[in-house]
Amino acid sequence: MKVKILGPGCYRCTITEERVRQVLQELKADAQVEHITSFVEIWKYGVMATPAVVIDDKVVCQGRVPSVKEIRSWFEKK
Repeated sequence: MKVKILGPGCYRCTITEERVRQVLQELKADAQVEHITSFVEIWKYGVMATPAVVIDDKVVCQGRVPSVKEIRSWFEKK
């Protein structure tokens, strides 16, 4: 599984990445996490507001910091 955090590296992006990593560790999920800061790359996903989370090339959240509970629900479905 590939997870991408899209955002310039601001506080909200950092919190989102920390929460995603925390949930993946708790679930012992086999996933590769990458933080993409290039706006050119971010726009390729059609994302206009950050932070955004992409799981296996599908945008699951954008423009807000998701809760740990919401993040867990994304990975429990996988």
